[in-house]
Amino acid sequence: MNCLFDVNALVALGFSHHEFHGRMAAWMQAESPSLATCSITELGFVRVLAQAPGYGVSLVQAETILQRLKKSRILSHWFIPDDHDISHLPEWVKTLKQTPDGHLVQLARSNGAVLAALDEHIPGAYLIPR
Repeated sequence: MNCLFDVNALVALGFSHHEFHGRMAAWMQAESPSLATCSITELGFVRVLAQAPGYGVSLVQAETILQRLKKSRILSHWFIPDDHDISHLPEWVKTLKQTPDGHLVQLARSNGAVLAALDEHIPGAYLIPR
């Protein structure tokens, strides 16, 4: 399965102390999905780790964690260039909070992937099992 990971799933996979790291690791081991990232998810990963309380990670450390994750021999990683503008948002996007999710769902779909998420409220996304 080709999966574009949303920011939360990517953080949970890349940061071993995240509350859902075990869930992500178990799913990765069972399913062996192909991991895709894009500019939005990579920037979100770095921002969350460097800014959110509780992570204690600098910008440089967050970048290093992401680079290691992308180069891991146990993962098949590919990068999706983002060529979608606002006209690609699905009709279900009605709030500002839904905008990034809708964008990522469409970006994944147009590149032969599915958005893999921990959030069960994203229409068209694959919910990573518990």
